[in-house]
Amino acid sequence: MSTVTTKDGVDIFYKDWGPRDAQPIVFHHGWPLSSDDWDTQILFFLQNGYRVVAHDRRGHGRSSQVSDGHDMDHYAADAAAVAEHLDLRNAVHIGHSTGGGEVARYVARYGQPQGRVAKAVLVSAVPPLMVKTAQNPGGTPIEVFDGLRKGLAANRSQFYVDVASGPFYGFNRAGAKISQGVIDNWWRQGMTGSAKAHYEGIKAFSETDQTEDLKLISVPTLVMHGDDDQVVPIDDASRLSVKLVKNGTLKVYPGYPHGMLTTHADVINPDLLAFVKS
Repeated sequence: MSTVTTKDGVDIFYKDWGPRDAQPIVFHHGWPLSSDDWDTQILFFLQNGYRVVAHDRRGHGRSSQVSDGHDMDHYAADAAAVAEHLDLRNAVHIGHSTGGGEVARYVARYGQPQGRVAKAVLVSAVPPLMVKTAQNPGGTPIEVFDGLRKGLAANRSQFYVDVASGPFYGFNRAGAKISQGVIDNWWRQGMTGSAKAHYEGIKAFSETDQTEDLKLISVPTLVMHGDDDQVVPIDDASRLSVKLVKNGTLKVYPGYPHGMLTTHADVINPDLLAFVKS
């Protein structure tokens, strides 16, 4: 397997496919998944002549199941280790959900200062801050995230089945076209990772305030979100994020769920390509 070892000794698995002289498209996956969640987008961009790179976050997929570092700072540093190892330049970084938070911190702290990033895309992403606080009164109550932790700790396997077959893809909505293969693949990716990393990752994606990260981002940024996202409500996230970045565009998809990259790839993929080419 292709891996890079971080400064704190963590082996990060990555895929690096396509022409080495083509523009890199770098994918950052959501919780509690792996780079496999981007299969549809990876194949699409390969067919369009791009170099594609995607890594498994620490504690997820095929990367090391280490005890520590399950926070946004380490996530971004690990992404930087991959980009620096491969010497990626003029890259477009695309992040989904927690991966959107990872992109925001990576671009702000590493990608832009190093001159490696051309554009960024935040898809159904968690920034600027999910949890409800005095400063973020419209956020999601902490009790919701406590419930996620409780469900994961009690029966992680069943919990993952329930998330994938319910709110993540909107399969709990009347008239939804349910795919057992999609549910099984979500469960497979989740169960490949570390219970500790996933448990602690809930705090990372829900309680990390990324307002300052977003303010630092100046590269063209596309913010994409479905308005029926039951996992990361659009009004808590993308509508706020696009106001904070310096050069942002918000694209809202009526009725689309959190996992719209999978359920509506036929729409999302061409939109991503159009932004990359713009």
